[in-house]
Amino acid sequence: MTFPKSSAALESKPPPRPSRTAKGKNPGRSREHNRRVVLELLRRGGALGRKELADLAHISTQAVTNIIDELMAENLLIDMGRKRTERGLPPIQYAINPEGAITIGLEIAVGALTAVVLDLGGNLRAKQQLPLPDMKSDIVLDVICETVTRLRATYQAQLMGIGVVMPGPFEIEGLSGVGPTTLPDWSGVDVARLLNQRCGVPVTVDNDANAAAVGEMLFGLGQNVSHFCLLYFGAGVGMGGIVADQPLRGAFGNAGEIGHIVVAPGGLPCQCGQTGCLERYVSLHALTEWMTRDGVAPDMGALHDLHAAGDPALLAWLDQAAPHLSLMIGLLENIFDPQTVILGGKMPRAILDDLIGRLAIPTSVANRRNRALPRVQRGQTGQESAAIGAAALPFFNAITPQLHQTEDQSTR
Repeated sequence: MTFPKSSAALESKPPPRPSRTAKGKNPGRSREHNRRVVLELLRRGGALGRKELADLAHISTQAVTNIIDELMAENLLIDMGRKRTERGLPPIQYAINPEGAITIGLEIAVGALTAVVLDLGGNLRAKQQLPLPDMKSDIVLDVICETVTRLRATYQAQLMGIGVVMPGPFEIEGLSGVGPTTLPDWSGVDVARLLNQRCGVPVTVDNDANAAAVGEMLFGLGQNVSHFCLLYFGAGVGMGGIVADQPLRGAFGNAGEIGHIVVAPGGLPCQCGQTGCLERYVSLHALTEWMTRDGVAPDMGALHDLHAAGDPALLAWLDQAAPHLSLMIGLLENIFDPQTVILGGKMPRAILDDLIGRLAIPTSVANRRNRALPRVQRGQTGQESAAIGAAALPFFNAITPQLHQTEDQSTR
């Protein structure tokens, strides 16, 4: 599965053979899990034959044959022909069919809706951004339904599902809907149920940082990393955690809500009622607030140009933001012991790179001489990472092996 490095162009190169995979199970009650394992192997490894799939999945060749027949009937796989070998009958190779299905990802942010379409190969097929002058939930849901209908009519492939992301935290007294980085008056709105009723396909809702981490896991730096933290710079700042190839969501979907952790006691007042919260110093809202001149806040293009020109005010913001972010990264390393910490989101890439260069992370469990990865690096999914992550959620739910589902099935 290839990842779109940018919204304008797609890179296509053979993916490496999967270095880590889930194992299948032969009992019939694990059929759904085995199907996910086969799809995951093909997503990671490219074209594979039945015998190779069976060996990698640790299930029988007959079980793989049955799954392949089922997936071929659903147009989710394509026959790539026989692979040449030194002797014997060459095996038929199968690969994921990019044209077999699409997903639609929608990012609801303050003032704007971003919509993307991914095909089953992970290729970015469309991207749209729509203004949301009125953030009332019923009006925004109408815009979403109209957008889904329009995009769906453009493609013949089946719509596997819809992913919707929005800034958290969810349903937390004193935090939900508070301040310029959250969505006001959305408490109690069952977005998944309402959109499922109107669109007729599965709908997954998550916060923007979690979705961005799933997108990075499937299509970015996380393809070969099992444990990482992704710091997502939207209007605020949040963390999406991937632990053993599974997203860390918490009991109520709010794991990684780091924006309101106090990093400067007695510091800048925050709309949550505390002082010195991280997102008051390190977030897109904090940067635009710092750079607002004569009441005019710069947009992303202006921020990029100001940074390229070496604007003193922007560089001063980086100088004050880096120590707070360094402290937070050190804490996350000690708590989660990730292989790496990835920075991504709406922040212009050049500014993220400069911010990484200014970090002075304190000593933590990440101080290892034999590190295979940098402690901190910029992600590959770009400024549409949350929307791409939203579109990745239905794929994750449909094709990624999930241990808790296997365990549930085994107890029936």
